[in-house]
Amino acid sequence: MRDEAITPGLDLKHLEAPLRDDVRQLGWLLGRVIADNRGEAFLERIERIRALAKDARNGAASEWARLSRFLADVPAEDMVDVARAFNQFLNLANIAEQHHLTRQHRDSSAELTLPEDDRLDETLDALDIELVLTAHPTEVLRRTLIQKYDAIAAVLAERDRGRAPEDTENALRRLIAEAWHTDEIRQTRPSPQDEARWGFAVVESSLWQALPRFMRELDDARSTRGLSPAPTDAAPVRFATWMGGDRDGNPNVTADVTREVLMLGRWMAADLFLRDVEVLQASLSMRACSEELIAVVGEVSEPYRELLKRVRGRLLRTRDWAAQLELTPPADPEAVYLNTRDLYEPLALCHRSLVASGMAVIANGPLLDTLRRVAAFGVHLVRLDVRQDAARHTAVLDELTRYLDVSSNGTGYADWPETERQRFLTAELENRRPLFPARWPVSEEGAEVLATCRTVAEGNGAGIAQYVISMAEAPSDVLAVILLLRESGLTRNLPVVPLFETLADLEGAAESIDALLSIPWYRDYVGDYQQVMIGYSDSAKDAGQFAAAWAQYQAQERLVEIAQHHGVRLTLFHGRGGAVGRGGGPAKAAILSQPPGSVAGSLRVTEQGEMIRWKLGLPQLALQTLRRYLSATLEATLNPPPAPTREWRDVIAGMSKSALASYRAVVRDDPSFVELFRSLTPEQELGILALGSRPSRRKPTAGIESLRAIPWVFAWTQVRLMLPAWLGTDTALHEILEHGQTDVLRDMLDWPFYRMQTDMLEMVLAKADTTLARYYAERLTDESQRRTVATLCERLMGLTEDLLQVTGEPRLLANDPELAESLYVRNTYLDPLHLLQAELLARWRDKRMDHEAVEQSLQVTMAGIASGLRNTG
Repeated sequence: MRDEAITPGLDLKHLEAPLRDDVRQLGWLLGRVIADNRGEAFLERIERIRALAKDARNGAASEWARLSRFLADVPAEDMVDVARAFNQFLNLANIAEQHHLTRQHRDSSAELTLPEDDRLDETLDALDIELVLTAHPTEVLRRTLIQKYDAIAAVLAERDRGRAPEDTENALRRLIAEAWHTDEIRQTRPSPQDEARWGFAVVESSLWQALPRFMRELDDARSTRGLSPAPTDAAPVRFATWMGGDRDGNPNVTADVTREVLMLGRWMAADLFLRDVEVLQASLSMRACSEELIAVVGEVSEPYRELLKRVRGRLLRTRDWAAQLELTPPADPEAVYLNTRDLYEPLALCHRSLVASGMAVIANGPLLDTLRRVAAFGVHLVRLDVRQDAARHTAVLDELTRYLDVSSNGTGYADWPETERQRFLTAELENRRPLFPARWPVSEEGAEVLATCRTVAEGNGAGIAQYVISMAEAPSDVLAVILLLRESGLTRNLPVVPLFETLADLEGAAESIDALLSIPWYRDYVGDYQQVMIGYSDSAKDAGQFAAAWAQYQAQERLVEIAQHHGVRLTLFHGRGGAVGRGGGPAKAAILSQPPGSVAGSLRVTEQGEMIRWKLGLPQLALQTLRRYLSATLEATLNPPPAPTREWRDVIAGMSKSALASYRAVVRDDPSFVELFRSLTPEQELGILALGSRPSRRKPTAGIESLRAIPWVFAWTQVRLMLPAWLGTDTALHEILEHGQTDVLRDMLDWPFYRMQTDMLEMVLAKADTTLARYYAERLTDESQRRTVATLCERLMGLTEDLLQVTGEPRLLANDPELAESLYVRNTYLDPLHLLQAELLARWRDKRMDHEAVEQSLQVTMAGIASGLRNTG
């Protein structure tokens, strides 16, 4: 490796040699591309900035001032490319780390292993894991660049397999040049349809390959435990999406958009299965077959090809129909595939025939892979969740009841107490006559809610996984949606899932579900299965991370008890984000930290924003993710963690109470806090970064309460204070240590829930940086606000000391030197972006420098910081 790389002098000693070499090679090639484009003098300026950043990072206080002055003197016309240089390196470092992760698993021959347990066979057969892809706007990169970065990773993989070094370097240099000369920032927000297409592209490019490989591993693992292969229609892991269905606070997701996305999914599914079937047509040329197959195709020379020809024709017609984007089935519904079983049966017939004819080795080749895909993806590719805020349904029913003058005292549905709402709803659900007039003066917002319900009903819920109710509080919230769907023509008992998000709603969740399951009509509707969604993001914004986590844990415990009492199977749907402040963390640790009995063979969880790319974006990464989910779900089901002791519960309860009060004293009760937040962070400027189709606020108000959890976390991450993930926890931990309970906290590290909280807190503190936070304060806030920031920084540093006292480690990440070194390397490139961002924010707000140039530069710094820290939203 050349010495004159863009990364000279970096201390990468803790990184494994292959990763270290990749980082250096990609950095050097980026330097060459920049020099080719902007000249050696510009590259020298970049290297000077990096060197100053490294000196400042190593503790020379005066170097921060030198770095700041150097960046302030950067000509306006160079600002964008300076920011882009550091941004690009961070993206390349991410690629190197991602590739190294797949290399580690490949070299270690990692494969799925199953525990020894007498209940294993029946548990595997009943396993139900669903990963829900959501369009939360934390993926800052354009799809165009993501594809180029995937191509870079592919070249690295080819090199590992023996591609000539010179060819590798040329290919990498070309791809890096393509990335450098491509605008990394979206100029317009993606539409919900664009987001859905991105989700479908993840299926096409990654999950389509990973799923059958995963199922083959599962069959091999079953065999080692003396079990037969999984049935051909087994789907222990499935996929759903919110992209195009989540209209909570997003006026861009309309009924027409949902209809279009449903049909786009059908089109993509038909197209992908067409490719599979054409491969099978070419290979299944054999003549020998079963009587069952002859009965279907007749006495023909190539029976498998004959049947597959029919399948192919029907898939072609299905694709053509889906392209029209109309949910209404064609005149001859038998001409297209409307349901998954119709597609599965002819392929399964081919499989049975081949096995019966002594050709099992052929049957269990690509044909079995296609059957696995049919079982997992179906004719809809991914099932769609529809989500809407409970208040929108209440508003519709309020309009209706006032128009019909239902109440004798002139009030409307919104004014009624919960008991009266339930009486009205159950009476209407039991009544055969329609409630809604053919025509009535419904508001525009109400009309959209009803249009969405009609869209769901058009295909009797085909392709719809469930209807999720945001900000659910009471049984009436669920009954209201069922009534609206029934009035719209839906006859299927579609799952309607309450999402409990705030602290108060989490505390009342069990009581609400108990009351709901006690209603005879609803109990008949839901049968023996109930799903409840737990909100992590908004509860953490409402109560702080620590108090929210304990409320979520307790809510799950009580929900399990209620489900057992009523004799229903319970699936908990975890609405987790990528960042710790939104419930993020490693999947396996998160699953194993749940209360005992809460993961009883079923799990539903969101995969959000940039985490989709990190965990599912490449086939090998997706395979690893599927392994982790299955292994952790099995372990939590067969060998759940023990319940915490009474002493531990009392300690956590006390800490939670203290953390809640401390968090709200700052975020809610301090009248100057909102202005501090808006001055210190780029929250107001996030709007210029075209992240997603959804507005950053639910309502156009200035308070924290209306701000979505994603920009709340994103903004604090940009200034490296990471406030949502630790504020309040610092007070709770310090108080418990002052009471001499260090040993108790150390014992509690054996409790998976508390261990998870501690590990995630340590990672957050390692990513936080009080020097940078103070720098933002110095550049962007007034004297009073700077004092507040100084206090927050002192609290954060005190928390670090207290946490180390509990863990007994000399420093943060002492047990993970590779992650610590990775953060050190990233900081050398992140620091200039942070200082540039602070400078640009000051210019933006003072309206100095050309506004367009500032805006573009700001966009790049936001994207670069997000990429460098990875789990930012």
